[in-house]
Amino acid sequence: MESQNISSAPGFLLLGLSEHPKVQVLLFVFFLIIYLATILGNTVLITACVHDSRLHTPMYFFLVNLSFLDICYSTVTVPNMLVQLLYRSRMSYSRCAAQMYTYLLLGCTECVLLAVMGYDRYVAISFPLRYTVIMRMPVSITLAACCWFIGSLMALLDTVFTLELPLCASNVINHFFCEATALLKMACSDTYVAEMVIFSVGIFVLLIPSLFTLISYVRIIATIMGIRSTQGRYKAFSTCASHLTVVTIFYSTAIFMYMKPVSKNSANMDKMISVFYTVTPPMMNPVIYSLRNKDVKMALQKITQRGIFP
Repeated sequence: MESQNISSAPGFLLLGLSEHPKVQVLLFVFFLIIYLATILGNTVLITACVHDSRLHTPMYFFLVNLSFLDICYSTVTVPNMLVQLLYRSRMSYSRCAAQMYTYLLLGCTECVLLAVMGYDRYVAISFPLRYTVIMRMPVSITLAACCWFIGSLMALLDTVFTLELPLCASNVINHFFCEATALLKMACSDTYVAEMVIFSVGIFVLLIPSLFTLISYVRIIATIMGIRSTQGRYKAFSTCASHLTVVTIFYSTAIFMYMKPVSKNSANMDKMISVFYTVTPPMMNPVIYSLRNKDVKMALQKITQRGIFP
């Protein structure tokens, strides 16, 4: 087949999640509600943490970073997906490249940040008396900055090695956003190097952080087992189980997508899997990580009484 450099393409046509008009309308309403809930939940959390001095601690500092990431992470993909569900439009090369890099930047950063948050909870539960010394604010800021640096570097590697591949004649992307694996399936040349780069990046931002997070939670659970109060153990287990559920969904689906040969799954299967780590975690994180938290609820009640929320 005739090949062409990706940068010379007149524009990409994203097929989206469905080609059936009635299904598209239902999907539009469904994902619009999820997106609005994601923005509202994460914005409320950020507002509560910023305006209540009692929440100016490392734990909530990381939660604010996570909420900001989730707002941006959803905004990079979901609005464009909603537009594609209403009518088909082409996406230029520059927009596709920008979306891919930004999406990877935010996704890789969140992968590393979740591991840091797991370590933060481990220190808080296992060493409560030394927590403020170990996780003092300068250390927390440095860890957050490292997350962003690693995310930006890994995203740059994935984007560069993907976008340099020549494409076949078709500019139709069978996906709802410009994902690296979807573009690799359109390449006419050998994709081995690009796939190895994506696999290597996956080791650094998926496998290692997920193992680190798992170890942190195993140690947290071991500490919880030593709590004498049955109610205290139940509450701690409930919180950890909720956290671990969302983290597992995020890591496992992303690992399944990025750490396997590109040709293994069909494009439709890839799209369904992508929903689980692009749409679901950003909506659930505010509820799981904070809105069930007593301190956050008190902060929301306090700022509501002050009139910050009309």
